[in-house]
Amino acid sequence: MKLSIKLFILLGAFSLAAAVVYGFLTQFDELVGFPGLLAVGAMSFMLAVYLWLVDRNTGGVLPEDKLDGEIVESAGEYGHFSPWSWWPLLLGIGCALAFLSLAIDWWMLMLAAPVVVVALLGLIFEYSRGDHAH
Repeated sequence: MKLSIKLFILLGAFSLAAAVVYGFLTQFDELVGFPGLLAVGAMSFMLAVYLWLVDRNTGGVLPEDKLDGEIVESAGEYGHFSPWSWWPLLLGIGCALAFLSLAIDWWMLMLAAPVVVVALLGLIFEYSRGDHAH
């Protein structure tokens, strides 16, 4: 993780330096590249800070930081996922329709929005009703 932190800091610094050079070369008239490079730099620094906070909270050396680390050392529970749930598929279809509406026309977003809302509500309240309620 320490290598990832250093890489994201390096990427952020490079992006900010490239943004300044790009801005001066275009006299800050071009309004896509300069803000885009600034956004990449800001996001890289955000990821570096997040990884630094996670590294600080985990305390010890993680398996990916050791040269002789094994994949099996990272084994463990990563979260709870319902293997029988169909809601993620419906949510993916709704999001695909929503992004497709960007390419086709706005009216398609009205078809995608109800699908996304129903799928999101179904996914959120999946364990609040039926056989698996608790």
